[in-house]
Amino acid sequence: MESILETADWWVLAIYLLALVAVAVWVVLQKNKNTEDYFLAGRNVGWFVIGASIFASNIGSEHVVGLAGTGAESGMPMAHYELHAWIVLLLGWLFLPFYFRSKAFTMPEFLEKRFDSRSRWFLSVFSLIGYVITKVSVTIYAGGIVVSELLGIPFWYGAIGIVLFTGAYTIIGGMKAVIYTETLQTVILIAGSIIITYLGLEKVGGWEELKLTAGSEHFNMWRPISDPDFPWTGMLIGGTIVGVWYWCTDQYIVQRTLAANNIKIGRRGAIFGAYLKLLPIFIFLVPGIIAYALAQKGILTYEKSDEVFPVLVKTLLPVGLKGLVAGGLMAALMSSLASVFNSCSTIFTIDIYKKLKPFTEEKKLLRIGKLATTIVVVLGIIWIPIMEKIGGGTLYQYLQSVQSYIAPPITAVFLLGILWKRVNSQAAIVTLFSGLGIAALRIVAEIYSAQLSGVLLSFATINFAHMAIFMFIFSVVVCITVSLVTDPPNYSLISGLSLGTLSKEDRMLNKESISVLDIVLSVLLLIVVIVVLAYFTG
Repeated sequence: MESILETADWWVLAIYLLALVAVAVWVVLQKNKNTEDYFLAGRNVGWFVIGASIFASNIGSEHVVGLAGTGAESGMPMAHYELHAWIVLLLGWLFLPFYFRSKAFTMPEFLEKRFDSRSRWFLSVFSLIGYVITKVSVTIYAGGIVVSELLGIPFWYGAIGIVLFTGAYTIIGGMKAVIYTETLQTVILIAGSIIITYLGLEKVGGWEELKLTAGSEHFNMWRPISDPDFPWTGMLIGGTIVGVWYWCTDQYIVQRTLAANNIKIGRRGAIFGAYLKLLPIFIFLVPGIIAYALAQKGILTYEKSDEVFPVLVKTLLPVGLKGLVAGGLMAALMSSLASVFNSCSTIFTIDIYKKLKPFTEEKKLLRIGKLATTIVVVLGIIWIPIMEKIGGGTLYQYLQSVQSYIAPPITAVFLLGILWKRVNSQAAIVTLFSGLGIAALRIVAEIYSAQLSGVLLSFATINFAHMAIFMFIFSVVVCITVSLVTDPPNYSLISGLSLGTLSKEDRMLNKESISVLDIVLSVLLLIVVIVVLAYFTG
């Protein structure tokens, strides 16, 4: 296996990595005085950095590798997930004010303040397990593919090498190192991917030639309800349920906005992140379709769809640019890995260890957070062989299918908890546990589907996005029913944490945080989303 990089590429890559190290060192020299500094960057981060960090956290190498692979194999249906930009607005406008009022470090901590400690324990443990099976393992696997293709080294060498590099600056620098290095990585990643898209379109003969060669079905986001892989109902409705969980309730993303020092900056960061979120359709999904078209023309070949993006780098880019895009791909890998490392250590340290030992001194808590990161990495690596049996082939489908099973109960509890003050702690915990039971059954059934028949086979093979809809309806019904047959919560204890419990002061602060510019930008983004949905109709 040979490296595709030449001398000039190595120089470009080396300069990029040195710049990354310089940013991390600068952050380390600022010193993390306490857990707020280490886990939330001292709550003093600007909107541009928050938006860039949201984007970089979301767009990991699993996106670059998986989304390009899905584009090559199936075309545009997965673009529904990338148009979740509007849900990022929901984080800024609906959820964030409640999170800020709660003064919570983490999402499990918010659940404890809104419900009780049982919900906090559930979400803490559940999030850590979820990170291992959806984020850490997927990112390491995708990173292994990217690095082995680009540098010409074995898969596991690439995967573990990049984990060690990323883990080092995350463990040493904490959230501040993560959030500032991500800003640099966002610029590199977007620049590199735009170059790939431009050169790919040029090679294929332009946009119209691409549509002609790839065929109208590759440009159709709206597949029939009976489509086994991408029914439009599942993509639109099921995708939204997963999106609310991911963008509005997941520590991995929300932690970025909590690093702002007020709601207005946090919201503006979310709006900026939403605009960046529109880019993957054009800089990752479209290059996948370009690769499919180039393969039809005999210009390039690939064995597995997950190899598409590295093959594009090999085929299209001149010397020097290969090094830049290699840096961009590694940036994607490192930024999402760094984010998940930091989120895991935050949840373990604040929601589990500190809960068990509340009087632990700050220095020891920082050490515990660093140890937690190491353990999560090891578990993620162990999960990789199991991961390959779920999700029907491409990496991105694996990611979306597993998330479709774990998201619905959490979405239901957060959404109903914020919108309806009558939801109580009993309803929250029953909903979370019943949802977990169904999710576990579905994952086991999918792994062993070859040995099943009848109703069990139907349960194992129903489309993952439709499964999300059914699970969400079930969760909402459970949550509402249990709330109504049990006593209401003590409203004075949850003041400001649910609609209907806001004080006059809360409403005044909300009003002051809203600006005309933010409203205009949000409406404009919604129009862009609708235009894209209308354009890609095959």
